[in-house]
Amino acid sequence: MRQSAPTMLLTGCTDGELAALALTGRQAAYGELMQRYREPVFRLVRSHIGDADEALDVVQETFVAAFASIGRYDSSRPFRHWINRIALNKCRDWGRRRAVRRLFRFALPLDSASEIADTTVTGEAVIDDTRALARATKAIASLPSNLKEPLILTAVDGLSQAEAATLLGISEKAVEVRIYRARKALGEMLAAGRREG
Repeated sequence: MRQSAPTMLLTGCTDGELAALALTGRQAAYGELMQRYREPVFRLVRSHIGDADEALDVVQETFVAAFASIGRYDSSRPFRHWINRIALNKCRDWGRRRAVRRLFRFALPLDSASEIADTTVTGEAVIDDTRALARATKAIASLPSNLKEPLILTAVDGLSQAEAATLLGISEKAVEVRIYRARKALGEMLAAGRREG
């Protein structure tokens, strides 16, 4: 499939140039930014919340919020860091909404429990690697945000500790300590899961 001339021109633009064009109403420019960053943002969000379907919704919210506030993007800084910060904020919002939903779910009468219970069979046919990945994803998602975010930004998103520190607004040493604590907590959770399973 051939790209049109305007689309080819946009692919050669910097993130800052695309943001400036999007600010003037060129939706194709913002589309190009989405094309560049949707996969990394999805990986970040998926790692943060642990559910692919929920992650898609949060990614969509992230890009909608970014488009609405594109005028606040500082083109002298990496767009990736800016969009990741928005994504992390959306993940935190999702976590708060989930906590409220969980509270109301447990407030339902006991006779409603059959409607809530998950009756799907966990397939014994699922291969061990898939189960291990699911356990690890769930364990990462259950970490407190202050440990989870530095770990995801460095291990999943590939940022350096210095870049993660800048993005999170903490020191590089704090990132290092939090990654260490996150890995230790993950090791304990996964070991406990193996003993139980």
